[in-house]
Amino acid sequence: MYKHFFKRFIDLIFSIILLPFLLILILVVALAIKAEDKGPIFYTANRLGKNEKIYKMYKFRTMKVNAPDLRNPDGSTFNSEEDPRLLKTGKIFRKTSIDEIPQILNVLFGNMSIIGPRPDLPEHIKQYSKEEKEKLTVLPGLTGYNQAYFRNSIEWSERKKNDVYYARNISFLFDCRIFLKTIQTVLFRKNVFLTKEGS
Repeated sequence: MYKHFFKRFIDLIFSIILLPFLLILILVVALAIKAEDKGPIFYTANRLGKNEKIYKMYKFRTMKVNAPDLRNPDGSTFNSEEDPRLLKTGKIFRKTSIDEIPQILNVLFGNMSIIGPRPDLPEHIKQYSKEEKEKLTVLPGLTGYNQAYFRNSIEWSERKKNDVYYARNISFLFDCRIFLKTIQTVLFRKNVFLTKEGS
């Protein structure tokens, strides 16, 4: 019952409550980004959602305009504190997870949840095993099991295993634990960037 009804109800209420905060934050972030490079405020990209559906994910832009697409050897997105593509404001947004907040709109629209596996790029499905595709049986999340407990400190293969574990064990109590752990992780800025090449 929770997975198929109450979870979506909680997501909807949560996103509506946070919407005024998002609008205020957009004004503040817009001023910061425009003061640095005058480029667009938002970054939108296609992501792989529930049941393999592709959707547009919203984020605050953290990189310079026309930054090249860099990948790790395993195909996952390159992520480093020393990434030359990052704006000065972008480093701050990533450390504090402010860049992820526009995904409240995705939660409101119903293609994301507050808690769930982080979405991968659409082409990554070609690298999924049959078991790993189980992560696509639930909505991707603004935060999730990996983000709360490991953030960016573990390899993509391990993250996919954890996503499958979440999809198989989803519950209200599990989501509450993840939510509280996320707050702790963000406040203490743990594991924001990769600790080694290819992780």
